Amino acid sequence: MPGPVCGIGPRGLCRGAALTLAFAGALATVSVTDPFSSTKEPPPSAARPVARSVPADEVAGAAARSVADGKSGKEAAREAVSRSGDRWGAVYGPAEYREFAQSLDGEYTGVGLGVEGAADGRVQVTGVRPGSPAARAGLRRGDRLRDIDGTRVEGRPVTEVVALLRGEREGDGVGTPVALGLQRGTRVWTVTLRRATLATEAVHVEHLPGGALLIRVASFTRGSGEQVRRAVREAPAGKGVLLDLRGNPGGLVGEAVTATSAFLDGGLVATYDDRGRQRALHARRGGDTARPVVALVDGGTMSAAELAVGALQDRGRALTVGSRTFGKGSVQKPSRLPDGSVAELTVGHYRTPAGRSLDGRGITPDLAVTQRARERAQSVLSGLQGGS
Repeated sequence: MPGPVCGIGPRGLCRGAALTLAFAGALATVSVTDPFSSTKEPPPSAARPVARSVPADEVAGAAARSVADGKSGKEAAREAVSRSGDRWGAVYGPAEYREFAQSLDGEYTGVGLGVEGAADGRVQVTGVRPGSPAARAGLRRGDRLRDIDGTRVEGRPVTEVVALLRGEREGDGVGTPVALGLQRGTRVWTVTLRRATLATEAVHVEHLPGGALLIRVASFTRGSGEQVRRAVREAPAGKGVLLDLRGNPGGLVGEAVTATSAFLDGGLVATYDDRGRQRALHARRGGDTARPVVALVDGGTMSAAELAVGALQDRGRALTVGSRTFGKGSVQKPSRLPDGSVAELTVGHYRTPAGRSLDGRGITPDLAVTQRARERAQSVLSGLQGGS
């Protein structure tokens, strides 16, 4: 079946990474602590195991036999993936996979609320996305969220609140109602909103003091690569770029390659094996090869984001600052199962232009920094572009 070639976070997080892409931007749905972001470096031994590939027909066969016995094909497929050792593989139901695909398109289903948990267990609204169902209903920053569809949220992890807002059941998609119990001062009320398709903001561009450009890429969703290329083309002449990939869980490999092309004039970005066949990914011609670039990374920089960093580092186009990246260097592709569910299975592993394997190892930055990493990165960039 057609589907995206993905470089998205870990298997227990694979669904989480795919769906958490929807949480990447400010007010994307809620403000949560990014589960992929960390300033703690992996241990020097890089003890993470390398992901194994599992034959798609093996998983499909397990699902077919289970369906023939009147059981769940999806659960049988999940068991087969778990037994295989494919640590990044995952199996989605039809609705889950539609949500996965939607998140890769830079969209999510929600109501447009940003929320966070307070120390006393209360859940507060931290922001409301303009034009969203929540905004049209008059919700405001500072409102207290008491319950969702009758389920009290006080004391619950914010990730569970996210799931309730987005809808946990099959069919909880666009247009479905969700009742929110709210409090503002002494006023307590309930409002029913309808979930809508909202766009994420994967790329944020900011002008820094001295003329340099900050390009923050939260995830490689569809269209993000071209946004990076456009930002670099429009950057002030002679000024550097700070490419912030901290906490980026990956996304679409093609978008990562396009983004990397902003700084290269063609040439190799990565190689990977696809079930034994060797393939290569190349940058587009015409990128900016003179502008100074500093890439900011951390332990939450994963997969397709690591692919981009590895290429820029190996090709001498960026100095990297921060802490060692996660080390997820495997490729997943989807295959349809007999019951309509979809298996995302590992088919191969990436290597950088210099032949380095990322899986289980990650990328060691040129300048290791755990505190005030952005400030250090800006200082390095200032020196590269001749600033004071």
